[in-house]
Amino acid sequence: MIGTDRLVLRNWRESDLAPFAALTADPEVMEHFPAVLTREESDRLAAHFAAGIRERGWGMWAVERRDSGAFAGYVGIQPVTFEAWFTPAVEIGWRLARAQWGQGVATEAATASLEHAFGPLGLRRVVAFTVPANTRSLAVMRRLGMTLAGEFDHPRIPEGHRLRHHVLYAAEPSEES
Repeated sequence: MIGTDRLVLRNWRESDLAPFAALTADPEVMEHFPAVLTREESDRLAAHFAAGIRERGWGMWAVERRDSGAFAGYVGIQPVTFEAWFTPAVEIGWRLARAQWGQGVATEAATASLEHAFGPLGLRRVVAFTVPANTRSLAVMRRLGMTLAGEFDHPRIPEGHRLRHHVLYAAEPSEES
């Protein structure tokens, strides 16, 4: 578990599944992903994230608001699971319920995740990637101090698909880390 002033990043609970399913079924939240998810697909993804945390001690954590106890989405780090010119690598990622947008939740939770990656985990580089049209995520990457590291075509997105081309950002620990 990782905490910030406003947030708790923790492993997944059964009570997270319904709000996570609502989040992954929201077309606006899923705009830069190939499709919205069914409840079954959403539950499988949450189980995958929870298993990664159990196995490694870190991963894509469920994000809980301290003020309300509400599930906000997920933020965290995990190994990249496909081959590309920049792998092997650890990625940082986030997906939040629309009600959480514009409040600094992604940046706050991602900052805590990077501190964990570069501190206790001793990682030397963390990457993030998205489609060029995902301006919200690109803004978070820049607020985190990540810099453009290149571009690639995502191998899990079919050729010709509007979401195939991605930009890659990277962060390395600061001298103080």
